[in-house]
Amino acid sequence: MVWRNRQDAIQQTHQRHRHRQGLLRGAVGRTSNLNTISSCPRCSGTISAVPDSAHKLGQTLAKVHIFSGLTESELGFLAQRTVPRHYSAGESVFGEGEPCSGFFVVESGNVRIFKSSPHGREQVLSIDGPGSSIAEVPVFDGGNYPASATAIDDATLLFVSKRDFQALCLAHPQVPLKVLRVVGARLRRLVGIIEELSFTTVRHRLASYLVRLAQKSGKRTAEGVEVTLPITNQELAAQIGTVRELVSRNLSRLQAEGMLKIDGRNVLIFNLTALEEENLATE
Repeated sequence: MVWRNRQDAIQQTHQRHRHRQGLLRGAVGRTSNLNTISSCPRCSGTISAVPDSAHKLGQTLAKVHIFSGLTESELGFLAQRTVPRHYSAGESVFGEGEPCSGFFVVESGNVRIFKSSPHGREQVLSIDGPGSSIAEVPVFDGGNYPASATAIDDATLLFVSKRDFQALCLAHPQVPLKVLRVVGARLRRLVGIIEELSFTTVRHRLASYLVRLAQKSGKRTAEGVEVTLPITNQELAAQIGTVRELVSRNLSRLQAEGMLKIDGRNVLIFNLTALEEENLATE
């Protein structure tokens, strides 16, 4: 009887010891978890950091034409399903013929949309900056990307998957109607490109580009209008449908005729009216 009481006492002592060890391990584990959370850079902010981020994305999306009119909660819902993607200058966003997984909104930087020939020549279709949406058409028709897109400079694009965008369109019928307006404007621009390539010379297209650039960002001086070419001659050639050699040759001819002066990428247009008339002239 005495031996059995002694065994019971020893067993109770072991149970108390194991209980104290369990409490100690639990305390250490909780302390370790707290240390891990406080040292994690993703968790160091307050809980409001996540909705703040979604709110900022929502503000960016609100500036896009096809999303104007959505409520703040709807924009926030879309922002939570938006993935920011960062691209370096010259990096491909998507290639012509690749399966379409979604569309993009340009948050910062500029993106060049272009078609390529089997021999490597390019035709620039558009240059899209902040607030522009890209590749909505294949999201609707289920086809591949019809053209290629490359970042001109360091750019941040917001990616929206095909499934999420289609769900948004079903919930908000005004969104696809706005997409149709955007697509319609692009179609008109493409018709204009076809018209220029079919019925005008490289000289006319170059004059037209310089006139548009002068009207958009030209600086008037006592001698004329100063503009800075934002792209190289090679990129300009791709934009007006020719090759670099013809761009250089026609710029030199316009300079020899006294219509403008070239200094690197800086161009001084002496007579903008004459250049506009050159643009209106037919072959």
